[in-house]
Amino acid sequence: MVRLALVAAVLAWTVYPTIGGPPLNVSFPPQPPADALANIIDDNYLGISYELSSFDTLWGQSVNRQPTAMQNYMSNIAARMSLPLNIRIGGNGMDGSTYVPTQTTIIEHTDPNAYFNDIPVNFGPGFFDILNGMADKVGPMRFTIGLSMRFPEDWTNVTTLGVAAREKLGDRLEALMLGNEPDLYAGHGEKEVYDIETYITEIGWALDALEEAGAITDVPIVGGPTICCGWKLKDILDAGLDKYPQYKFYSVQRYPQHACGGVNAKNTNITYYVTHSNLEDYLNWQRDGILRAQELGIPVIMSEYNNIACGGTNISSIFAMSLWSVDVGLKAATMNYSSIYIHTREFNIQYNLFDPPTPETGTEPGWRTGSPYYGALFLSEITSPGGSVVVDLNLNNSMTSPNATAAAYAIYDNAGTTRGKLALINYAEEPQEFRLPSGIASGLEYRLLEAPSILERTNISWAGQTVGDNGNLEGDQHTIEMNCENGCRLILPGPSAALVVLDDGAKLFKGNSTIASIGGYISAAKMNGPRVEASVVLLAGVIFTFFFY
Repeated sequence: MVRLALVAAVLAWTVYPTIGGPPLNVSFPPQPPADALANIIDDNYLGISYELSSFDTLWGQSVNRQPTAMQNYMSNIAARMSLPLNIRIGGNGMDGSTYVPTQTTIIEHTDPNAYFNDIPVNFGPGFFDILNGMADKVGPMRFTIGLSMRFPEDWTNVTTLGVAAREKLGDRLEALMLGNEPDLYAGHGEKEVYDIETYITEIGWALDALEEAGAITDVPIVGGPTICCGWKLKDILDAGLDKYPQYKFYSVQRYPQHACGGVNAKNTNITYYVTHSNLEDYLNWQRDGILRAQELGIPVIMSEYNNIACGGTNISSIFAMSLWSVDVGLKAATMNYSSIYIHTREFNIQYNLFDPPTPETGTEPGWRTGSPYYGALFLSEITSPGGSVVVDLNLNNSMTSPNATAAAYAIYDNAGTTRGKLALINYAEEPQEFRLPSGIASGLEYRLLEAPSILERTNISWAGQTVGDNGNLEGDQHTIEMNCENGCRLILPGPSAALVVLDDGAKLFKGNSTIASIGGYISAAKMNGPRVEASVVLLAGVIFTFFFY
């Protein structure tokens, strides 16, 4: 009935919105280019990356008191995938932390004066109980656990942690990630001098120790080198990393800007993030290494990404970053990354996916959702169970033109054999018309990621739904259907992104991914009363997004 009402409203409405630019013709070749078939991404292409130091404030301090908000945040992503949601726990802090098998608490902070970008902790076996507890509640998950490379004089703690991870996680253990940003060890003062040759030597020692302890076997389970800044993956492989069969994947991580030295013109430049052509340089920095890894038959993952390193700046939580997160995820798939992990940290970091009310009150409502989380919701629906291939369509020369305000991707289902989806992005503040020719599909459906402005921080929606203060999706799920037999026109509001599914493509998620309600172990918070969504009175704003030839 809702769809019939929408169609009737559209047919009756004769006032067309003002379009920001000329119509853009979208092509969708029947088959992807041959070289694109080298990277078929799985249906859990998107993962979530966490720092260790704040993990208990987000995932809880006991299995029986895990925040319902986090259960919902994770369920919203996992429900849109047919494969287990990948979770990575690592970062600089974990690289300097100590696993204490006798510790009864989840996490204990050991240095009250620690640098906020490198917070070491002690953590105990309960950490693994928390991981398993969340997977039991949310559904299938697989975990990548960071192991330190900072202390090569004694591998005891590394092997103890590796063995514990294997024993306690079992089949849920995705990988042991050996080291974090070793290319910065010398620059950060961890070691006086550190180069690739020394690193390769120490990798050999670490792998021998892990094998002797039984943490790794003949089945590849190691990830690395997790470089970010100074070294090239190709150089590391050539130096000898390619000789180690224990590697399941190679990992790199990258932020396009940083705020490590404070706020400046570069890390507050919104224009950079709404310019599609900037992604090529950002993601292509390890091109030679990725191609070499392909020759070896080993995937390369982006183990951590977000918009501005060292905690972000005042632009890190605006809607532009929702769109940018989507654009990066799609673009990375075209550049042979096999998976990507969007990163979140401790309370009040500006690029975070989500924050509890305070670090001490995670079990209560009042959580804040960051704009990058909406990008993660979009990305969780781009793939299909049979594997997907993504191609940048270079719409209006967007790959090279700094003036382009739109981008488009073709997504092929069934391991790249059939046309499945389109992803369209409109960075402009005005509506943009996208034209699809006849012969692509007889019909389609699509969902919108939208906000009133690229500067918006809270009034953001995916498929008509916003995230409530318990990680729950609020409002009705909006999916717009169109007849496209003779071609069709999609008019995207400005700014927004659309995920378009052709009639033969893998269908979008339908249903309620909220699994946990407020209650149970709330200490002092009051239940929120029912909310009347303002989007109901703005229904016409949704209606304008589709027209027929």
